[in-house]
Order: sequence, then structure tokens, then C-alpha cells
Amino acid sequence: MIAPQELENNASKYASEAIRFDSQGARGMAIAHYQKAIDSLAKLLELYPHSKLNPIYRDRCQSYHNRIELLRNDKKLEPAVDPGASKDVQQQSIQRQEDENDFEDLVMREKPDISWSEVIGLEDAKSALRESIIYPTKRPDLFPLGWPKGMLLYGPPGTGKTMLAAATASEMDGYFINVDASSLMSKWLGEAEKNVSKVFKIARKYAEREGKSVILFVDEVDSLLGARNSEVGGEVRTKNQFLTEMDGVNSKGKNLMLYVIGATNKPWTLDWPFLRRFQKRIYVALPTLDARELLFQQYTRDLHTDTSVRARELARIFDGYSASDIRDVCQGAHLKTVHELFESPDYKDPVEGEDLQKPRSLTLDDFQQIMSRRKPSVSQEMIMAYHRWTEEFRAL
Repeated sequence: MIAPQELENNASKYASEAIRFDSQGARGMAIAHYQKAIDSLAKLLELYPHSKLNPIYRDRCQSYHNRIELLRNDKKLEPAVDPGASKDVQQQSIQRQEDENDFEDLVMREKPDISWSEVIGLEDAKSALRESIIYPTKRPDLFPLGWPKGMLLYGPPGTGKTMLAAATASEMDGYFINVDASSLMSKWLGEAEKNVSKVFKIARKYAEREGKSVILFVDEVDSLLGARNSEVGGEVRTKNQFLTEMDGVNSKGKNLMLYVIGATNKPWTLDWPFLRRFQKRIYVALPTLDARELLFQQYTRDLHTDTSVRARELARIFDGYSASDIRDVCQGAHLKTVHELFESPDYKDPVEGEDLQKPRSLTLDDFQQIMSRRKPSVSQEMIMAYHRWTEEFRAL
């Protein structure tokens, strides 16, 4: 039986050749090589029907099919470079095109507009991020031993991990690079390790060239660094590349303001060598009673509620609900009253000049009905799993 890595490498090689011919305007050769890449992937799907990478392979097949159809049918399609240009010019253009295809749409550079006050609760996590990122950014002279540059935010989904990273970035004068690890792995077959290198390269460029702080936020980091029983293709190379890059960040000169924040819902799937690179491992837990009260105050602020709706009582009732769950509960209760308004026999579509009809005020009973139909997204078994992992690996 053909080894999966060999088939994947073949597909990657044919795809790279197809891109090269495509860039040169050689449609026939490009189509032939795209088809060879498809054939290699189809063989992988046939021989290994239960592989976790099959969705990636199918996506690549579809992309190559789409490009073949475009090359066959669009006679006005321009090549990426002038075929008459010098080989150096062609190669530079091809490399530029591949970099753009493989990388630019994976990375979002932005300055988030989220303040610390918008992140309800999570005081331990806020404190750990402040002392590791905000304080060294403002007074690096106070840290003769350096500071942590790798942080792992872990916990149930919907608890605010991304908001924590974004709020940290908004507090400093720098850059926030947001990377989806699952997209990084699947963007181009066989190119994941190169994409990892490119992401860190541009992060270092901003940190070194402009002397500003840079947060590289890697969401769903377990899809990139998670342990697997049988690794195929470029997964080992990608992991090794990430380890190398993290070692470079942690050992770089003390004044380099580059931080890597990883977020995961499944910390127990991460290999130990990667955990060691994240000096801070911060549990982002479900909101406490006080935090739930503040969340209900925030999400009901713009809704019409009667006197039976009290944030403290709602916080007590909705124990075990995440921050995103609470937002969905408030939205669901409000939609219930909107539905009643539209279904009312007295409802009339708005007429210019007339007052708009309003939904009735929300009651405590509305929230209780939503609770009967909407359970927490995090089970007690999951909470126990996070607590066990935290007892062993937490590092604040």
C-alpha cells in the first residue's frame, strides 16, 4: 500500500508545478498538473477513507477542479506574469502570487476596539496578561530577567478567550495578528509548515522594524499542535516548525515585544513539548455568579424589561451558562416577544408618520421558558475535565 505521506507529497508537488505553469500562462501544462494533484488526492481518499485530513483533501480537489474549469472556459483569463519576461521576473512574480494565495487571507492585522471593561469577570486571566504583556510594554526596564512571551488561554467555548487577547492588544500601541490555526493547516496541501514560518516572519518584521508590540493570536491552536495517534503528511514538519519558531521567540533578545497567545477548548490534546513553550497557561473559566449578573445587566440594558426581571436572580437561575450562552438567552427571550408582536392580530406594518408598535416588556417567565428549551453548551463532565487538567498544568 502506498504511504499516505508519499501521496500527499506528490499532490503538493503537482499542485506547485500547476501554479508555476498557471502563472506563466501555460494553460495546458497547468491543467495537466492540477489533474495529477487531484488524482493523488483521490487515491488518498480511496485508500484512507477514515483519515481526519479527508475534508482538507476534498476541499483541495474542489479548488483544483474549479481552477481547471476556469482555465478551460475563460479565454480572457490573464496569466499571472508575462511569459516573455525574464526568468527572474517570472520567478519573483510566481513567488509573490504563491505568498499572497497561501498567506495574506489567513492573517488579519487590526487594532481591536475592545476595552478591559468589556471583558466581564476573568480577573485572574486579566491579571496574568497585564503582568506578562502590558507592564513589560510600558516599562521593560523593570524586567531584567525578561518576561513570558508564550501564553495559552484554555477553557470551555464561549468564555471570552478571543476577547481577552483582543482587549490586551487594544491596551498597547502595536499590532494584533489573528490567525485561525485550522485554516493555516488546510490552506494549501503540504504548505502548512511554510505558512507557519511566514506568519512568524511577518510578526518579527513588525516587532523588529518598528519597535512596536505584536500579539500573534493563534485560535484553535490544538488543530495545529494537537497530539495524534498516527500523523501523516506534513503534520510532523508543521509541528517542528512551530517549535522552532516558538524557541526563537522565547530566546530572542529581551526587548523584542513579540508575544504568542494560543487559544484552545481542548488543552489535553496538546503535546507536552508545546505546553513548555507556553510559560503562562491560563484557565478561562465559566463566569461566576457576580460575572453572570454583570453579563445580564449588559445584555438587557437595551431591552424593555418589567420589574420581575432582576439581573441577580437571572444570574442565579442560569448557573453553568457561558458568556456566549447568556447573550443567546437574552437574544432568545427578546425574539420571543418580537415573534408575538408580528403574530398579533392587531399588528400593522409601519406607516410613515405613525408611531412604531413595540414588543411587550420581557418578564422573568420569558427567561425561564428559554431556559427550558436552551441548555448550557458546557456539560459538567467537560468542567471536571478542565479542572483535572488545570490542577496538573495550570501556570499563572
